[in-house]
Amino acid sequence: MQKYKMGELLTVKHGWAFKGEYFCDEGEQSILTPGNFYEKGGFKYNDGKERFYSGEYPSEYLCKKGDLVVAMTEQVAGLLGSTAIVPKDDRYLHNQRIGLITCDEGKITKMFAYYLFMTKSVRNQLELTSSGTKVKHTSPERIYDVEVEIPGLDDQKKIADLLWTIDERIRVNNEINDNLYKSAETKYNYWFNQLNDGLPAGWIRKSVHELLTITTGKEDANFSTENGIYPFFTCSSDALCCDTPAFEDHAVLIAGNGDFNVKHYTGEFNAYQRTYVLIPNAPIYYGAIYFAASQSIQKFKASSNGSIVKFITKGDVENISIVIPNKKGYLEELNQYLFAIEANNQENNTLTSLRDWLLPLLMNGQASIAD
Repeated sequence: MQKYKMGELLTVKHGWAFKGEYFCDEGEQSILTPGNFYEKGGFKYNDGKERFYSGEYPSEYLCKKGDLVVAMTEQVAGLLGSTAIVPKDDRYLHNQRIGLITCDEGKITKMFAYYLFMTKSVRNQLELTSSGTKVKHTSPERIYDVEVEIPGLDDQKKIADLLWTIDERIRVNNEINDNLYKSAETKYNYWFNQLNDGLPAGWIRKSVHELLTITTGKEDANFSTENGIYPFFTCSSDALCCDTPAFEDHAVLIAGNGDFNVKHYTGEFNAYQRTYVLIPNAPIYYGAIYFAASQSIQKFKASSNGSIVKFITKGDVENISIVIPNKKGYLEELNQYLFAIEANNQENNTLTSLRDWLLPLLMNGQASIAD
């Protein structure tokens, strides 16, 4: 292990100040923003929330696939210093407050640097030297002053290859889940949303409140714990963790405020006080309730576009309409889609825990990888 300052290992280039008057909703290139980074690191797609650009710009600010970039503004707690690998050629524009990292490959590999920025030591140093109160900022110069201790190039490659293999498996599972959702939604729409001439014989339409008792979580946002073993569902799209569960079953969860997202989960969990918890009286309705709720909330958001809607009421949830077919096979197939997605999510949780456990041990030399 050898000590360096970051400035001896890499350079960081500021992005370009793209002009707001050329931002648009559609286009070929979108602006790379802090929203494209996960807090722990990794590239985050912002489908549906992207800002495209129609104006001219210097060609050097069009990112290439494999570019290493770093968030230099903390729009969300924990984001400062987060790194990502650009996933596509000629798709993303290098915006200001995003740094483009170029490594001295004779001292540090790009992929090792990618993971090095995920370590607590680097993140803590960046936070301590950051400017701003509500929104923290760093700069190339502050990054250059960060002190690190790294192994030789051969060990760097082994470490990065192992961690990237874990991350790639997580990415593949996420892609599988995306395809499962699309397939399930296609079937749901085909079975239940093309009934223009009325319901087939034996089919019925019910409201959510006829199939379950709607409850909400009882906890506030401070209930979460960093190393809790149970999911804690808030109004955020991503679940937090907690130490104590309050529910156990197949549950559909609707965020009562924020972006009104709809989630599903099977097992023990807890929930925030503005999160609606829908546990069907009969598990057979689990998938149907999830897809009906998802589409109903999407319509709710679309109909309120342009107006200020701060929260979803219990009455809004109670009146979600669900079509019940006369054959259980339709319902069972929807459930199987959700169970497959949840199995992949559980594997991803395990892989993420493994990666987060290995990363500090490998990066600080406490563990090594045999040939």
